[in-house]
Amino acid sequence: MRWKSWLLFVLGVGVLSPLCSVQAARDMGEPEAQEQAVDRSPRVPTFKPEGDLAGELQVFQTVYEDTFAGIGNSQALGYLELVKANPGIDPWLPGEGTLITLPRMYVLPDVERKGIVINLAEYRLYYFTPGGGVQVYPVGVGTEENPSPLTNAEVTMPLESPAWYPPASIRAEYEASGDYLPRMIPPGPGNPLGTHALMLSEKGYLIHGTNKQFGVGMPVSHGCFRMYNEDISRFVYQVDKGTPVQVIRKPVKIGMSGGEVWLEVHRPRETYSARDREKLWHQVSDTVDSFRKQHPDVDLRRRAIELAVDQADGLPTMIGEKLTRMASEGTDESPAAEQNSEPEQTLYF
Repeated sequence: MRWKSWLLFVLGVGVLSPLCSVQAARDMGEPEAQEQAVDRSPRVPTFKPEGDLAGELQVFQTVYEDTFAGIGNSQALGYLELVKANPGIDPWLPGEGTLITLPRMYVLPDVERKGIVINLAEYRLYYFTPGGGVQVYPVGVGTEENPSPLTNAEVTMPLESPAWYPPASIRAEYEASGDYLPRMIPPGPGNPLGTHALMLSEKGYLIHGTNKQFGVGMPVSHGCFRMYNEDISRFVYQVDKGTPVQVIRKPVKIGMSGGEVWLEVHRPRETYSARDREKLWHQVSDTVDSFRKQHPDVDLRRRAIELAVDQADGLPTMIGEKLTRMASEGTDESPAAEQNSEPEQTLYF
């Protein structure tokens, strides 16, 4: 039983969009010798799903100067997912020798598991590899004022060293606050699109890098999806043109693995208000009720479900298991006796 505690293209290509306007500064093609010198292997593990579950919780021991933002960048994890998985630990000064949980265990989203799936509610991007594995990356997503779209799209073009053409709406925001934003930001450290990007068929939206370490894994963008430069610079070489991209919002996920039922609940913010808790409780109730109707042969434990909602830490919690009919040795029960016996499952939710 498991447990719960651990942007390639030629100069001159332009994209006119309401949110993210980019231009590729140069082709991604490189000399063969240079290609061999570049490490393009993914920074995150490729896990083999076991039913609806994938990954494993890991532990990291801090040194004095560590922060959750720095650990997230080095370990390819989001700030908020680290905070939620490690209650009671100061994210800006965890201290020397503190053991923290790296949340790399996931209930997979209940959608078609193909290509890229971005779940806004958990600030994560799932990449289902052609070989049957899954990689999980943290992403920054749109704010409440500028939300990311719920959509079915596809990758149309990878971009390297993108130039950014801020749309009028963003330039107006800067002007209103007394700042000036030029019509074009060239490639380089000051470019908010980072080093690479994937253009999507959803007009105006990209999966791109960032020039800011802090904000990946949080609601911070104008609708695009931010990845660490260290991740997107490798990821663009894994993903083919035409790869499907599903963007969903599912704060509650439930699934089965090896006969066990697992629940994962995500609160939307670092803090957890009573209003957020009440909303999540209703979402969990609906999700669990629907799951139980699909799987009448499971035993669900209400107390475990309540605990998952109370914590809403984004870590999978085992909340039940599939019941099996056991025949008693040396007995020959008649159908009539079987019908009169006590029901074999007890549903606590």
